[in-house]
Amino acid sequence: MAALEIDSVGCVSSIDGNEDEEIVSHTKQHALPHQYSSKPHGTVAVGLVPTSVHELLECPVCTNSMYPPIHQCPNGHTLCSTCKSRVHNRCPTCRQELGDIRCLALEKVAESLELPCKFFSLGCAEIFPYYSKLKHEAVCNFRPHNCPYAGSECSVTGDIPCLVAHLRDDHKVDMHTGSTFNHRYVKSNPREVENATWMLTVFNCFGQYFCLHFEAFQLGMAPVYMAFLRFMGDETEARNYSYSLEVGANGRKLIWEGTPRSIRCSHRKVRDSHDGLIIQRNMALFFSGGDKKELKLRVTGRIWKEQQNPDAGVCIPNLSI
Repeated sequence: MAALEIDSVGCVSSIDGNEDEEIVSHTKQHALPHQYSSKPHGTVAVGLVPTSVHELLECPVCTNSMYPPIHQCPNGHTLCSTCKSRVHNRCPTCRQELGDIRCLALEKVAESLELPCKFFSLGCAEIFPYYSKLKHEAVCNFRPHNCPYAGSECSVTGDIPCLVAHLRDDHKVDMHTGSTFNHRYVKSNPREVENATWMLTVFNCFGQYFCLHFEAFQLGMAPVYMAFLRFMGDETEARNYSYSLEVGANGRKLIWEGTPRSIRCSHRKVRDSHDGLIIQRNMALFFSGGDKKELKLRVTGRIWKEQQNPDAGVCIPNLSI
C-alpha cells in the first residue's frame, strides 16, 4: 500500500487562514520501525503474591499465566490448555504423555489470588481476582495503544507520547499545531486507486493529538476518496471533541461534521464504517477542474472541544486552541 508524500507544508492556526499545503501522491516505501516501549508512570506494590506462586502459574511453554483447564503430566509438570496441543500431547519438561490430567489443586490456588493489573507500571492501580484479571486487561484504559499509522501493519505499541515520537521519527508523519487546517491533495493519475490509498497528518491542539487520514479505496465497483479524523486516546475522551471537513470548487461543496473515533478503533474499521467525508471519484474530478487527468482536492477543516453547559445540560462548542 502506497503513501501520499507531502511536497510542501503550511499550518493554518486560525479559522479564516488562507494558507494551505499541497500533498503530492506517489508510491513510497517505509522501513519497518523499531519496537517502542512505554515509560512507566507509576507503580503499585506487587508483593501480594509470592514470586514462587507466580512461577507455578506460569506456563513453561508460552510463559503466560495459566487459566483452567490447567493440565499436568504424570510427573506433575503443568502447562496451559493452549500449549497442550502445540506440544503434541507430550510434556515439554519430561517428555511423558500428558493424557487428560488436570491440576485441580493449582486451579484452586489461582481462585484465591488477587493480583494487580499487568499495566500497573503504566498507571493502573486496580487489583483483581485472578480469574477476572484477563477480562479487565482487555479493556484497561492504561493498556498500550497500537500505532495508528495505516497501511504498514506496524506492530509498535505504547502510550500516546511514545506513539507521537514514533510517528514523527519512524513514519516521518507531518506534525502540526493548531485546530484548523487547509490541505490540497494532488494525484497525477486518479484512476489508479490502489497506488495512492492513504496518508496521515497529526495535529496537536487542546493538549491532545489527532490523526487526519485521507485515502482512496474501492467502494463496491466505484473508487472513492475519504477523509476522517481519529483521536489519540480512549473513546470516552474522544467524545469531548468534534470536527468538520469541507471540500468543494466550481460552486459546489461537501461538508462533514462528526466526532473523532479513538485510535482504539482500527483504521480499517473506521474506514469500512464510512464514518467520514466520502467523495465519489466523479465529484472529486469535478472539484479538481481542468481535463480531469489530475486530482486536485482542497480539504479544509477544524477541530473544537465541546463544553458542558451546567445550566442547560447541553454541550456548547469551545473554539479556542
